[in-house]
Amino acid sequence: MARLHQRTREQRGAAAVEFALVAPLLLLLVFGVISYGYMLSFRQALSQGVAEGARAGAVWPVGYDSSQDVAREAAALARIDEALGSYGVGCATTGVTCSVAVVDCDAGNRCLSVTVSYPYGDRPLTPDVPLVPLPGTLSYTSAARLT
Repeated sequence: MARLHQRTREQRGAAAVEFALVAPLLLLLVFGVISYGYMLSFRQALSQGVAEGARAGAVWPVGYDSSQDVAREAAALARIDEALGSYGVGCATTGVTCSVAVVDCDAGNRCLSVTVSYPYGDRPLTPDVPLVPLPGTLSYTSAARLT
């Protein structure tokens, strides 16, 4: 019995030492998953916002007339800002590049091209987590034929 009591006394504090060794790795993994998940969520919103901006600018106002390019651009930029608003980001945010242009596409038709670029490496939406690689820039382009 004395021998069993001595063995348990030798093991005292072992769990605390093991936890101290494993906890940083566990926290790195948890915060890395959270950081990467938030970046992927923002990336999806950025992609959706660009596509919605192209659609909104292409269909409004109806009928292509070069004098309406400013209205098309405003409609596209409004949709992008709406899609990214929940992240506190928009086309007016420092570092964000939003461009809307009417370009030639297939068979003599005109298309509205929308491009948004966000410098995620310079302006991450979550704190940096060591050893978790995140992209430097998120950039998306979408085009829609003008009606």
